[in-house]
Amino acid sequence: MSPVLTRRLDTPSSNRRFLIICDHASNFVPPELNALGLPQGELERHIAYDIGALEVAEKIAETLECPLVASQFSRLLIDPNRGLDDPTLVMKLSDGSIIPANENIDPFQDKAAWQARIDAFYRPYNQAIEAAIDDALSIGQVPIILSVHSFTPVWRGQTRPWQAAVLWDQDARLRDVMVDYMATQTDMCFGDNEPYSGQLKNDCLYRHGTQKGLPHALIELRQDLIGDEAGQTIWAGHMVEVMRRVEKVDLTDEIMHFGSIND
Repeated sequence: MSPVLTRRLDTPSSNRRFLIICDHASNFVPPELNALGLPQGELERHIAYDIGALEVAEKIAETLECPLVASQFSRLLIDPNRGLDDPTLVMKLSDGSIIPANENIDPFQDKAAWQARIDAFYRPYNQAIEAAIDDALSIGQVPIILSVHSFTPVWRGQTRPWQAAVLWDQDARLRDVMVDYMATQTDMCFGDNEPYSGQLKNDCLYRHGTQKGLPHALIELRQDLIGDEAGQTIWAGHMVEVMRRVEKVDLTDEIMHFGSIND
């Protein structure tokens, strides 16, 4: 299996104005790694992938007729939304579950195995995003990047009230439109850098959005709301509307370097 799923990248009519990415799209672990020593049921949990995120991302890309780049490996193998210097790049413990096969996978104990995962999974995913961005820029388009994630409705016994949230750093071009749009939705509890922060140094959007000056944001969707096709369709529709509104906003067609709060 290829470590990356790409859609519409080879279609001349694709709308390069948008780029959809999905960092945690799959729970796939190569058979030779024996589920990383976990019971198979653990790979069905949120610790292994972002439940429902890929289906939403695919619907967005299909409607906008734009490129999609999605991982095809579990985040427990290696997390493409982390920098190479992040100690959680290869998780050893996630939401109470020890990952047996990851115990020694780091630059200090088994560097060869750590590097092998970078080469086999992390790097191809990032290269696919780079290729999609370069493709857009080569025809004079500044791509608006939307990263699609999902979060568990209960974390460490605490119920999370948000239906969705935007994660961002210093570039508010996409964030502002998303917040304004969500404010028009009846009974919407929409988070702003909740339940996580979009200000993680060297994360995927830092590398591909912040450092390149491209408009970008990450949407977090609560997993119980996108667990079936009906919910996935609803939320994809919201995101399509947001992206179409962003496209009409001044300065979203320009490369602008806002930097990061961590710079």
